[in-house]
Amino acid sequence: MAGPPEQPQEPVGRTGPGGPDPAALHVTVGDRGPVRIVTVAGELDHDSADELRAALARPPSADGIERIVVDLAGLRFCDSTGLNVLLRARLDARTAGLRLELAGAGPLVARLFAVTGADTVLRVHPDLRTALAASGEGPAGPVTPSGPS
Repeated sequence: MAGPPEQPQEPVGRTGPGGPDPAALHVTVGDRGPVRIVTVAGELDHDSADELRAALARPPSADGIERIVVDLAGLRFCDSTGLNVLLRARLDARTAGLRLELAGAGPLVARLFAVTGADTVLRVHPDLRTALAASGEGPAGPVTPSGPS
């Protein structure tokens, strides 16, 4: 059974004159049925956090968005500012009656979540596919780093 068609993802991040900067933060947003998918790649830090903050602050349209899944598979670095953006977005989502979940945290990001205890508050899935298949509430368990260490 095929699900609803995925809407094209809209880029939110910046690109330089020579194309995308691999160290910069790149954020895209798209909806797949009742799930808004925010894909994050690059480095999330004090200088780039506003781009993710803006993407997560976009109000869900009236077309039945129930969850926001932030796909972190392409995120190579995250500092405390980035972590705070994700934690704030979780609270904002709850206030709006939505769930915010994360997927695909790599080893460095997973370690940040574990060391700070954020993995006990944030629902983290091993990858986007698992996140999209999940429907339950509550923590998904400890972050399992994906990819080579």
